[in-house]
Amino acid sequence: MSARMHLSGAHDSQERDQGERLAVAAGILSLLADRTRLALLRRLSEGEADVTALTAACDLARPAVSQHLARLRLADLVATRKEGRRVVYSLRHGHLRRLVEEALNAADHQLGHLPPHD
Repeated sequence: MSARMHLSGAHDSQERDQGERLAVAAGILSLLADRTRLALLRRLSEGEADVTALTAACDLARPAVSQHLARLRLADLVATRKEGRRVVYSLRHGHLRRLVEEALNAADHQLGHLPPHD
């Protein structure tokens, strides 16, 4: 196999990997684009919570909160653990917490007409 053929194969693989990476990132962002799910993730960024606490934090009916949590769980964005009869939810990783924080910081800048910065 020539070096050129080997490099083109690696490049194709990287493009596929990059395409998959972009698709997964777009899926995560689309889940965050929902106000209720964003509120749930914001609350979970403060620490673990059960459905009762999350329902109170979002001021929504329990079935609606449960449906949104199911979507987040299926997307592997939140983790669950049993504590007796309760199910306790948490964020899967800190990247998600930081993503939510940055989205809210960007909203603060738009709402408060704050100057841009890095």
